[in-house]
Amino acid sequence: MYAAVRRYEGVTDAAEAARVVKEGFVPLMRRVPGFVAYYWIDAGDGVMISTSVFQDRAGAEASISSASEFARDNLASVLPTPPRVMAGEVVASA
Repeated sequence: MYAAVRRYEGVTDAAEAARVVKEGFVPLMRRVPGFVAYYWIDAGDGVMISTSVFQDRAGAEASISSASEFARDNLASVLPTPPRVMAGEVVASA
């Protein structure tokens, strides 16, 4: 399995970001081949984190590309800065 984690800072409206992600982005992720799970986390203090899990690297890379495009097109007003993106192979899970 592979995962991609994106950390967004300076979020101006966490509730609106969550709504748009739930209604628009989650359905996109479910259609990516190899999809396992997706989480959108409100870490507080203007920080939100997303985690995408896929069966293979191609799915994780597709999620990074899709997230970038979706955020630019649908969330620019509430996610004013680009995220820090980390991705890699899942080496332990429970």
